[in-house]
Amino acid sequence: MSQSARAADRQPSPAVLPEWDLSDLYPGMQSAELAADLARAGDAAKDFAARHQGKVAELDPAGFGAAIAAYEQIEELLGKMSSYAQLVHSGNMADPEIGRFYQTIQEKVTDISAEILFFSLEINRLDDQAVAGLLRDPAAARYEPWLRDLRAFRAHQLSDELERLLHEKYVSGRAAWTRLFDETMAALRFPVDGRELTSSEVLNLLSDRDPEMRRKAGQALAAVLKREGRAFALVTNTLAKDKEIEDRWRRYARPVSSRNLANRVEDEVVDALVAAVKAAYPRLSHRYYAIKARWFGVERLDWWDRNAPLPRDEDRTIPWSDARRLVLDAYHAFSPELGALGRRFFESRWIDAPPRPGKSPGAFAHPTVPSAHPYLLLNYHGKTRDVMTLAHELGHGVHQLLAAPQGHLMADTPLTLAETASVFGEMLTFRALLAGETDPEKRRILLASKVEDMLNTVVRQIAMHEFERRVHDERRNGELTPDRLGEIWYETQAESLGPSLRLDDDYRALWSYIPHFIHVPFYVYAYAFGDCLVNSLYAVYQDAAPGFAEKYLDMLKAGGTKRHKELLAPFGLDAADPAFWSRGLGVIGGFIDELERA
Repeated sequence: MSQSARAADRQPSPAVLPEWDLSDLYPGMQSAELAADLARAGDAAKDFAARHQGKVAELDPAGFGAAIAAYEQIEELLGKMSSYAQLVHSGNMADPEIGRFYQTIQEKVTDISAEILFFSLEINRLDDQAVAGLLRDPAAARYEPWLRDLRAFRAHQLSDELERLLHEKYVSGRAAWTRLFDETMAALRFPVDGRELTSSEVLNLLSDRDPEMRRKAGQALAAVLKREGRAFALVTNTLAKDKEIEDRWRRYARPVSSRNLANRVEDEVVDALVAAVKAAYPRLSHRYYAIKARWFGVERLDWWDRNAPLPRDEDRTIPWSDARRLVLDAYHAFSPELGALGRRFFESRWIDAPPRPGKSPGAFAHPTVPSAHPYLLLNYHGKTRDVMTLAHELGHGVHQLLAAPQGHLMADTPLTLAETASVFGEMLTFRALLAGETDPEKRRILLASKVEDMLNTVVRQIAMHEFERRVHDERRNGELTPDRLGEIWYETQAESLGPSLRLDDDYRALWSYIPHFIHVPFYVYAYAFGDCLVNSLYAVYQDAAPGFAEKYLDMLKAGGTKRHKELLAPFGLDAADPAFWSRGLGVIGGFIDELERA
């Protein structure tokens, strides 16, 4: 049997993997229900504009609260339709009819939302004293957190005409380039031993047990990405220039500033996180990969071996039923309420797990809208990492369920805090796996796997943040060639990974498949923020802090209503304290210490 056949045999059968049922949103792309909601939203938006445009400053407190509630209803209806279109598209990006449907819904929703854009703009023109007076009404006061976060952008707001122009042009600008990237990536095929693999499949082979298979997968990945380099460079350059123009008009000091403001986190807190992780490179990633190279009996690992299973790792395929049991048991042991919420995803067909051509690679949890429920997208290949991905995305999902009662305008959590529940879910699952393993060698393998996940979540994400920062800074002086993008990628990754990993010229092309750079600029540091935050949180949990589970669930239920200082205060933690990041990074260092002694 060929190596590729053996790799194929290790894939879990799609027949046993769940697929989501999107009919909870709409019965189909051409359904009467969807058409009716489009018409209803359009009528409601026009009526709202007729009643309130140019008159927000004249509202009394009761009228102000009622207006926000009406605005929220329209926004939620638009969000429901957008969510449905995005999920359908994510399930099959290769189908041109689905692509047409996705674009059509985006355009129609954008046109309708443009009718009510005035509302937030007029609110931001009110002075603080006027807003304080309007909040005397209880119905309006409920929305105080939303108003706080909306008004944080007041200094960067443009004229009504410019804001509407940017809003309407989004579908033919950034959204169109993002769609081009997604559909191009979904259509790419990577040749390995006579098989044409999707990006998800070829990336999965980088953790295959066979070293020759890892090499072939890595070289195929690099060759195809290099071939498409000009197209990906054009997308990257265009979106970076688009952002630079808008940032300049809005008077943001740095390319990352708008993301920090949206994440409700101070620039200095993010700077402290980045500085702490970079300072820790030698004692974390450099040290671990040196240990791993020794385990493989070499001085340096090739880059395609970075996530290779350890020499004695059985690399067994974990059936979906086992993955479900492992994750739900871990969630339930921490909190029966958390476990019950997680079980709903499996019992209600809210998860799409099989890898398939055209499907969005990677994984995500989509909150949709509070009146519906979240959905999870995975590409489950049966590896331990896939189990951890399930635990991660399920954490997002239960967080979204818990926050839903806050309503559409306040349920969403900033990215920095959105990663808390997902990473905590991973940690619960890992600790449960580790506690159930008595064999020293298997425990070492589990611990090494967790360290690699943490390095990918913290060190790799900060290295990618540094790549992104340098690209956006340099783009201000002109377009970057594919070769220059590759150089920046090589330099930032080499600095983070250390001398025990061999990066060749092929590796320079790997910047181009990272979707976060395209979808949400400067998203990536949120992973490191969340991991370090969870490490500190978990240390409090391990110290048997009374009522921890209840406090934790209250934190998730808060959704977007509180800032990180308020959310962490009940646990005695403060992300503005430099020692906070050292504490989180120390957990990773402690795991590496244990591996070094093994």
